[in-house]
Amino acid sequence: MSSASTELVPVSRRGGIPIANMRNVYRVDEVERRLGKLPPKEHEGLRATYERMIEKGPERFQVKPSGLPVMEHLYDELPNFHAVLDDVKRQLALCQDSRDALEITPMLLLGPPGVGKTHFAREVAQLLGTGLGFVSMSSLTAGWVLSGASSQWKGARPGKVFETLVDGQYANPVMVVDEIDKARGEHAYDPLGSLYSLLEVDTAGSFTDEFAEVAIDASQVIWVATANDERSIPEPILNRMNVFEVQMPDADAARAIARRLYASIRGAHDWGRRFDPEPSEAILERMAELAPREMRRAWMTAFGNAKLDGRGAVEVRDLPDPSAKKSAIGFVH
Repeated sequence: MSSASTELVPVSRRGGIPIANMRNVYRVDEVERRLGKLPPKEHEGLRATYERMIEKGPERFQVKPSGLPVMEHLYDELPNFHAVLDDVKRQLALCQDSRDALEITPMLLLGPPGVGKTHFAREVAQLLGTGLGFVSMSSLTAGWVLSGASSQWKGARPGKVFETLVDGQYANPVMVVDEIDKARGEHAYDPLGSLYSLLEVDTAGSFTDEFAEVAIDASQVIWVATANDERSIPEPILNRMNVFEVQMPDADAARAIARRLYASIRGAHDWGRRFDPEPSEAILERMAELAPREMRRAWMTAFGNAKLDGRGAVEVRDLPDPSAKKSAIGFVH
């Protein structure tokens, strides 16, 4: 799987229809000027980038909910994110009946693996009706993943911020920087260096990708970073973000998450009608011991095992064995 990805997120039916204004994220005349200066038959990658920018045009949707969106379902589905949801709701309330653009302070979600941090970011993108860019810092060593690499380098390409704004449909996508505490650079490159300007509205408005060397307006990007440990994150980055510590859900909240996941999976598949509407209390007790990220896989395994056994009721024995080791793939010596 690629460490960086972009996706469109469907608008939640439970929220209001987004209001979409148009915003220019770059200047076409600047792109045309750069294109005209390229030597013939050289810099083909850069030439193709400029031509794509001209073809797509500079306008992108700048969306915000038409009113304060319905968020009760998120409070139910993400019981351990209430403080974060409260902060998002406050900021949404400020712009709901004004001409102001949607403005969300960059946020850092601190918590153990599997607590649901990345899932929360996707839910926020769906709530707002905008797109989603995703970069996993744990598998990256190049300092240019966010800001691009100079076109003079072999294999160079634009950075993730540029790609999300130029190739996407939105001027204000949610950009997830996953596991920001695991960022590591090569030599003099700092993978987080570009964030110093990107997290500040004033400087992000004229952010220059090192590959394209054309200023783009990244001031409307909604930043969500995740981390397990804040100690390795530079202080200037932390100072630019609202930091939230997200705990694992308690037993009651975990049971509620497991129950909703059961209903969601059952309702999303035609085969779900063959299973009981509600899971048993015994299986919910076992599911509550899992991290939220592990629950969906566990339910799918359980549904499959119950189906193989010809039952419409999922039982505890259908769940994956928590003590089972991952089987090694390879030759036995």
